[in-house]
Amino acid sequence: MNAAMPTAARAGLASCRVCGLLCRVAGAQAVGRGHCPRCGVPLASRFPYSVQRTWALVIAAAMCYVPANLLPVLTMNEPGASDPNTIMGGVISLYTTGSWHLALIVLVASIIIPLGKLLALGYLLVVVQRGAAMGNSGGRRDRTRLFRTIEFIGRWSMLDVFVVTFGAALVQAEPVMWAQVGPGMPYFGAVVILTMFAAMSFDPRLIWDPRAQGDNAGRAHG
Repeated sequence: MNAAMPTAARAGLASCRVCGLLCRVAGAQAVGRGHCPRCGVPLASRFPYSVQRTWALVIAAAMCYVPANLLPVLTMNEPGASDPNTIMGGVISLYTTGSWHLALIVLVASIIIPLGKLLALGYLLVVVQRGAAMGNSGGRRDRTRLFRTIEFIGRWSMLDVFVVTFGAALVQAEPVMWAQVGPGMPYFGAVVILTMFAAMSFDPRLIWDPRAQGDNAGRAHG
């Protein structure tokens, strides 16, 4: 029954990724994969090489996630001493000084959200590649909700960067005390950017495709 389920791809339809116009790409319009008659963008029923690109971005983000959490992201300096802080060290420091609300923001935005996005995207990629998307519709709806959640929380990924920058600005009282960004911050910024692009490159329509169609989507439209 799932194999016969009608889809836009089987009907030869594709939505323009720029203007959203629903276009027909089958038949004569399939020559050269077709272009949107309204804005001229090339049409594709699925994102080209979505799985491969998302895997590459997820792996790159995972590699940056380790130094982002092990290296100092902020160093507090005062005459004769300096105190480098990792993300978790900053969370503990904020909590012990009574700023538990800031500690919670940094913990969620810096550690939990990036790790959760990586795990969730990895899960969705494995599901799509193994063809588990052909399961019951309830499971596929849950996976679609999971992807929508990833998109939603991704908007807040830069919140802790703002907190760190704001905190650094507050303690700029040279030569008594000053703060500087540590070597871990570029890695963390890379994690944020890479996970954002990974979520954008993943095509949630593959969740509803049979395995064969999901595997061939990149080849057909690359």
